[in-house]
Amino acid sequence: MSRLLSTVSTVNTVNSRLSRAGSFWRGVRRSAERTISCSGRRRSEERNGSVGALGKRLQDTAETLIIGGGCVGVSLAYHLAKAGQKGVVLLEKSELTAGSTWHAAGLTTYYHPGINLKKIHYHSIKLYEQLEAETGQAVGFHQPGSVRIASTSARVDEMKYQMTRTHWHPTQQFLIGPEKVHQLFPLLNMDKVLAGLYTPGDGHIDPYSLTMALAAGARMYGAQIYTPAPVTGLSPTSDGKWDVQTPHGTIRANRIVNATGFWARELGQMIGYPHPTIPVHHQYVVTATVPEVKALKTELPVIRDLEGSYYLRQERDGLLFGPYEREEKMVLQDSWVRDGVPPGFGKELFESDLDRIMDHVEMAMEMVPVLKHADIINIVSGPITYTPDLLPMIGPHQGVRNYWTAIGFGYGIIHAGGVGKFLSDWIMTGEPPYDLIECDPNRYGKWTTVPYLCAKARESYGFNNVVGYPKEERFSGRPTSRVSGLYELLKDKCSMGFHAGWEQPHYFYKPGDEVGYRPSFRRTNWFGPVGRECKLVMEKVGVIDLSPFGKFMVKGKDSHKLLDRLFANTLPKVGLTNISHMLTPRGRVYAEVTITQLSPGEFLLITGSGSELHDLRWIEREAADGGYEVEISNVTDGIGVLGVAGPNSRKVLQKLTSEDLSDAAFKFLHCKSIQLAGVKLRAIRISYTGELGWELYVDMPQLAAVYQAIMEAGQEEGIDNFGTYAMGSLRLEKGFRGWGAEMNCDTNPLEAGLDYFIKLNKPADFIGKQALQEIKSKGLTRKLAYLIMDTDNIDPEGNETIWHEGKVVGNTTSGAYSYSAEQSLAFGYLPVKLATIGQKVEVELLGKKYPATVVQEPLVLTEPTRTRLQKKSKSSA
Repeated sequence: MSRLLSTVSTVNTVNSRLSRAGSFWRGVRRSAERTISCSGRRRSEERNGSVGALGKRLQDTAETLIIGGGCVGVSLAYHLAKAGQKGVVLLEKSELTAGSTWHAAGLTTYYHPGINLKKIHYHSIKLYEQLEAETGQAVGFHQPGSVRIASTSARVDEMKYQMTRTHWHPTQQFLIGPEKVHQLFPLLNMDKVLAGLYTPGDGHIDPYSLTMALAAGARMYGAQIYTPAPVTGLSPTSDGKWDVQTPHGTIRANRIVNATGFWARELGQMIGYPHPTIPVHHQYVVTATVPEVKALKTELPVIRDLEGSYYLRQERDGLLFGPYEREEKMVLQDSWVRDGVPPGFGKELFESDLDRIMDHVEMAMEMVPVLKHADIINIVSGPITYTPDLLPMIGPHQGVRNYWTAIGFGYGIIHAGGVGKFLSDWIMTGEPPYDLIECDPNRYGKWTTVPYLCAKARESYGFNNVVGYPKEERFSGRPTSRVSGLYELLKDKCSMGFHAGWEQPHYFYKPGDEVGYRPSFRRTNWFGPVGRECKLVMEKVGVIDLSPFGKFMVKGKDSHKLLDRLFANTLPKVGLTNISHMLTPRGRVYAEVTITQLSPGEFLLITGSGSELHDLRWIEREAADGGYEVEISNVTDGIGVLGVAGPNSRKVLQKLTSEDLSDAAFKFLHCKSIQLAGVKLRAIRISYTGELGWELYVDMPQLAAVYQAIMEAGQEEGIDNFGTYAMGSLRLEKGFRGWGAEMNCDTNPLEAGLDYFIKLNKPADFIGKQALQEIKSKGLTRKLAYLIMDTDNIDPEGNETIWHEGKVVGNTTSGAYSYSAEQSLAFGYLPVKLATIGQKVEVELLGKKYPATVVQEPLVLTEPTRTRLQKKSKSSA
């Protein structure tokens, strides 16, 4: 009776608060007794049954072997088999839905604050709508819609911000007023309701029925599902396959997919990858019949009270209520990270803790007064899996061949259908169907320690319903071990941002500035300092820490051959640098990389911090599959990078080196090994600000000494620091495209205006070449346009909707304020007929449409272009 005693004890400790709750807690004792009885019966069955018989012979081989029989794993089996793949096998250690699936609340929503995860949600709901008809299995899908409630002005702004990013997606979503909110959910107390975000197609589904329907569909299309079949060992073979051991035998698989939910970390540890996932205790309660609910003629929409941090939906004639507790109260099951999941745990529950959720209960009762008189019939406290940033880990894993993950789902029900299709398409075609790098499993690395995981998971759970601002920063678990040699020197002088584990300055403070992170949907305390830093780089000289860049060395007998296959540009000669792109087989932009040939056959590859292991995995896979004799090493953490840019940059650096830095001796996009301030380093003449500049690649332990020497040498030239916000504004003024914005796996390089870097006539048959030739012959349907805008106290940042004559015609990709032109500017995709100079359109920002004009790029010429034009002008004179 420990569960009952715990529950009753908890109730006794909160009597003073419960007196305000009416009879909401009637039935707690009944619910606790029933939970104990059920879980006790399950434990008895597990002790007596051990590993049962399969009932059929385990097959010897598999094309794709999925480990884990929750809704995500079964969805992948269904999609792969339906797509025609033969040899799809799923192994479940106990029974389907064991883990987080069976006790989930089953919420389904089109809404997601991210851009591409909206697509995952969309595909899930569209699948669930037709699954019953396809498989003959009922899924219990309800679509009464949902309303996210705003009760503060910041929430209203957040909803306008999200609407701006929804209009160019296919989902119907509406910002509605209090009257419409009350019409949809008549049981609300409207005293604090200012607005609502209404999504008509949202609802909820029965997780058990959904999983069984997906399993029925998977079997119908030829997949094999084995239960109980725990995996006891994983052994990679020399040709990239896997031997998967079970108590029933071994299966040789061409690829394996870890879809094991809160067992994901344990399975990963079998091959040396303890994935950063951790179980969180999530509670929800179900009430008995509520007369006011029963009297309704239509089902209530799901509501999400963002200030109360809970969701509430109708469950038959009662209500289901689930809160997300605050960071200081929520509970992590961190013992499972240290010691593993207890053997036999599958359909168990944790002890409920009513005191933890009382604040949320009281807010819910204020918002939905009928809760005060409702009886509880069930309390569920079960494990859901979190990653540090709350997003799942979806895709192939770097460092090991043919190992994929589909793990870390805090919201597995709404993700299951879309993720199954996303991964199936990727596996079948060899490339992701669309960009989803925010969910790439390779966004984490060795810096992702257990203390960091716990701190960030706690923060993410507690922040489930906080206002989501642009340029959002969260600070738990920081800094990690991934700090550059400048961190201690700069940390108190700037606002640091977090990039793939690194701390990197966003902007710097001066006396009189308002310091610290101040989130806003409009221009905020960083606006003035960023303008100051842009002026610094344009007129004097600035220094920026670029150490978070991903850095790879590629060398060996086949290095040139491999890179010629991977990149669409010709490779640079020794001592030269260029910008190159890796394309997918369909001709999409998988990555943008700066390549320097240091010596014959030895290449330095530089990529963005957020795509470090994403790009490395692609390179390693091609090297392994193609049998190239190369050595590939990741030197990211060992090499620091300083960017020195501005008209005075040459003068400053020349004081510290005997190397001739003149235009004639050190040309643009050239690389040299030099001595600077007594330190040997590599210098590349390149600058992501578009101004005269160099990047200095220094062994990390010597970075601080080089930085201090440069700063001291540049005092007469007005040298100072600048951060990534200024670099972003300056690169947009110069018309520089950014990977992950103007180009990614959703775009091809021709529509992105990258023609200069794509050499379709080079002899090598680079990946995507044939597809790109076909795209070029058919002609483009859209193009990247350069927009200037008339705004007020707000600037575009990307992913906003573009309108023309009352219709949605495209979306922005990135945006900023141009301190040189003193107006906002943005890149955006438009139909070819609208992407013409002088075309007028409108860009939606925070619920308002601002006039925009397509203009010739760039707004400000780059320094090399200005120098070339000056020389041409002098020669013609």
